[in-house]
Amino acid sequence: MTSTSTRPEAPKTGDLREQLTAYLDFLRSAVVLKATGLTDEQASRSLLPSELTTIAGLVSHLTYVEQYWFGVVVEKRPDPWTERFRADIDAEFTAARDVPIEQLVAEYAAECDRSRAATARHDLDDLVSTPKGAPVNLRWVLIHMIAETGRHAGHLDLLRELIDGSTGE
Repeated sequence: MTSTSTRPEAPKTGDLREQLTAYLDFLRSAVVLKATGLTDEQASRSLLPSELTTIAGLVSHLTYVEQYWFGVVVEKRPDPWTERFRADIDAEFTAARDVPIEQLVAEYAAECDRSRAATARHDLDDLVSTPKGAPVNLRWVLIHMIAETGRHAGHLDLLRELIDGSTGE
């Protein structure tokens, strides 16, 4: 597993944007750390009753939620997953079944880069509407993504320990 010393640290002081984006980047780096260094078989191994809860499936899901919240909601791009979800409600998890883990991690990192760029183009107070019409601001999206990414980083931590015993941040 990669060294934790190369991971970004969220600043203890600073403005709100700097702290929110840095903390999200810290959690994103945890996702990459937990998914790196596995074989495709390990990353796709189901260790829980839900066959969807695999390291590969979680990385794919997190790639989708980055694309959805920052691409669809904040940037107003069309959702490329709409048709896939009509056929498979769990498409963002099941799409990972035959994709190498290195590719999934690279796609996640690229989507995070696009999310950072989208965040940089907007103010924290900029209002956007979810597809269901609920208004939210960029601050809310960042907080939501911190919660979402943190929750799944915890899942990844547990799965990784069950797979090869690796522990830590």
